[in-house]
Amino acid sequence: MPDDTAVSIHQLSKSFDDVEVLRDVSLEVAPGEVVTILGASGSGKSTLLRCINWLEQPDRGSIHIAGQRIGVDDAGKRMNARALARVRAQTGMVFQSFNLWPHLNVLHNITEAPVHVMGKSKGEAQTHARELLDKVGLSDKAQAYPGTLSGGQKQRVAIARALAMQPEVMLFDEPTSALDPELVGEVLTVIKDLSAEGYTMVIVTHEMSFARAVSDQVVFLDKGLIIEKAAPATFFDTPSTQRVRDFLKNHH
Repeated sequence: MPDDTAVSIHQLSKSFDDVEVLRDVSLEVAPGEVVTILGASGSGKSTLLRCINWLEQPDRGSIHIAGQRIGVDDAGKRMNARALARVRAQTGMVFQSFNLWPHLNVLHNITEAPVHVMGKSKGEAQTHARELLDKVGLSDKAQAYPGTLSGGQKQRVAIARALAMQPEVMLFDEPTSALDPELVGEVLTVIKDLSAEGYTMVIVTHEMSFARAVSDQVVFLDKGLIIEKAAPATFFDTPSTQRVRDFLKNHH
């Protein structure tokens, strides 16, 4: 298992009831690389992302994060909750729906896990949280409550909260799909800035021009299979499969 990969997925399969959602998916993500996952609705994109941090348990295959296998130990035994939490902490997940705690202010939302999971002191966690709020353009919102924020602001807080755990890899599951169109840009700008800083990211998105601008590689899933994987210029300008050509025609 090479430890110079941030994420290594080997022959991953997952079914729900009798429907195979992922079929023998293999993918490597290098440190500092941005991989976007595209595909029609129901093609397995979100399931793949949720398997990476074991929110969904795959039926077969293996996933390593920064050289560590997640979900099962090297002997193939199921990991205990503490070991799983330790490996899962290497991933920062940003969902469609923000998942902020409504009863905590923004600063508290961001410092909760670093204090309770990483054992940081409150002061240290707050200093880091303020730096992250600055990074996502919300330094004036530390004391605000989620209910007073726009969707775009909530999503930027959610990004700061994920970054606060200093993960090896950031996972984004359609981070703009729940937002009003005029708020999409502010969230995509933050993600672009992170890519410029060298964060490793796997992003499920339906924003084509963003995928083109931000990706090192673009992966296309169709019915649970990776049918195309290429650099963005190749993927968008000269796709090698008819399925991708059709998809791009409908999403321009």
